[in-house]
Amino acid sequence: MTENPLRYGVYLPPFGPLGDPKALVELAVRAEAAGWDGVFLWDHVVTDAMPIADPWTTLGAIAQATERVLLGPTVTPLPRRRPWVVARHASTVSRLSGGRLVLGVGLGSDETGDFSRFGETVDPRTRSAMLDEGIEVIQALWEGRAYQHQGTHYQVTLDQTAPEPHRLPVWVASSTGNPHVIRRAAGCDGIFPNPDDGAITPDDVAGVLDAVRRAGVPADRPYDVAVRGNASPAWQEPIKVDLAGLAQAGMTWWMESLIHFDPLELSMEVVDAGPPRV
Repeated sequence: MTENPLRYGVYLPPFGPLGDPKALVELAVRAEAAGWDGVFLWDHVVTDAMPIADPWTTLGAIAQATERVLLGPTVTPLPRRRPWVVARHASTVSRLSGGRLVLGVGLGSDETGDFSRFGETVDPRTRSAMLDEGIEVIQALWEGRAYQHQGTHYQVTLDQTAPEPHRLPVWVASSTGNPHVIRRAAGCDGIFPNPDDGAITPDDVAGVLDAVRRAGVPADRPYDVAVRGNASPAWQEPIKVDLAGLAQAGMTWWMESLIHFDPLELSMEVVDAGPPRV
């Protein structure tokens, strides 16, 4: 498989100390200055750590304040958003940024009640089907093709129009190696393995890449594997992550994970320290 260069992003929960959108914009500007390659935001609507910022509004502001970094939601839970609205959010931020948007999508989690508090379905099978349909609808809108969809969850009629001026990559979050999830990811541009225990090893990365290859990703097609964790020396803790091993196994993005219960000043220090290079 064609190798992608290893890139480094900051992975930010937009709530608690990072719930001020102005602070998130400042972090993004500082990340660009410090040599990071991307800025990616969580997407939640309720949390115990208030305040909370909307990721799409904040991404629009980040797009205007930066020039180089890639940006996007990692990930937006598509089953609790209307896919055609997400398509327009994403295309707007893509055009604002000059084509720097990466759309991360997933089933979403109800850990804080993002679904159940608002009467949204929490059934994983239903959300999985909604995610599959939603990705298809989004891609049809971006491509500008005439499109008819009469699905279980969405009914869409589109006339032909101009396609998006910039290509918008889609990454799919995966908490398991379920074959259906792998097939979904293989139809997109990247995968974000996000198991419940949070630990990703080089063997895990190699296994994911092997699975998406067998699911149809051509050997000569660039494909992203984004891994989250903590490796910055600014944490002042022993670094236990094998970045070199992960990269050798096929990781293309290291996502330095900032946490909503860490002080804002510490998050700024981690960002200012720059990427923990291999």
